Amino acid sequence: MIARMEMITIGFLLDYILGDPENWWHPVQGIGALVSGLEKLFRKLFRISEEPEKDIGKKRFAGGLLVFIVVILTTAVPWLLLWGAKQLHPYAYIAAGGILCYPMLALRSLRKAGYHVFQALKDEDLARARVEVSKMVGRDTENLNAYDVTRAAVESIAENSSDGEIAPLLFMLIFGIPGGWFYKAVNTMDSMLGYRNDRYRYFGSAAARLDDVCSWLPARITALFMIAASWTLRMDYRNAFRIWKRDRHANASPNAAHPESACAGALDVVLLGDATYEGKLVRKDTVGDDLKPIEFVDINRANYLILRTSNLVYIVGMVVLYFV
Repeated sequence: MIARMEMITIGFLLDYILGDPENWWHPVQGIGALVSGLEKLFRKLFRISEEPEKDIGKKRFAGGLLVFIVVILTTAVPWLLLWGAKQLHPYAYIAAGGILCYPMLALRSLRKAGYHVFQALKDEDLARARVEVSKMVGRDTENLNAYDVTRAAVESIAENSSDGEIAPLLFMLIFGIPGGWFYKAVNTMDSMLGYRNDRYRYFGSAAARLDDVCSWLPARITALFMIAASWTLRMDYRNAFRIWKRDRHANASPNAAHPESACAGALDVVLLGDATYEGKLVRKDTVGDDLKPIEFVDINRANYLILRTSNLVYIVGMVVLYFV
């Protein structure tokens, strides 16, 4: 457990200081390439029809097989690298674990993306703000006003605080460094395949359901620690808890609304609501009460909130590991 604590601490600090350096290869790119390659292979191998309601059984089987292969290979890579490093020297083992932990965390990158949107809005450059927020969200951003850009950025920060930081951190605390790689593979597959559209409704169902299962506990832990973090930051923690209890199931996803509702309550703003995707309007419930209009400074407030949330989870995790 002490070795795991040291590995996670190294990775946590590297992410805090460096983030994801631009133009460097990232393991998620490798996972994405593997997913894309297997999808093309299986669609051809199993002769899967492109018709939405044909070959449903084949689509489910092929999608499930893809998920199985990806998680096995992705988890095996860090395990083998750690095993090899351990044979060399205990220090090599710790160093390798820290380096393998580092790219699984995305706190600095997420906060940096939010800051770019904040800076563009501060400079009153709406066109640049739309471009920057488009890197964070999947919705159409070309016609968003400053209010909607701000809301989209805060929503992304809140939701991805769980998927991009707290969930992989928890998996590594509980299962070791390979656990973080396992979760990152699951989350990457969901982001690529977990859509309810004609192409992935059945093929991506296994990826989507596995991500729902793996993200269930982290989303709720993120929300609770976010409420605690809002108290330490003198934000509206009472409202954060109230809104989380009321609106935590507002999203179609079983997990996404947990951190989103806690964040909305802490900031005293309304998040979510209708959005346009590929030209189609998608109706969504809102979370939070409109106690004050959302402003671009709320992006920075959300960044402070997820930073404190991550720090609290890390500290509590280290204490638990130490006594275990």
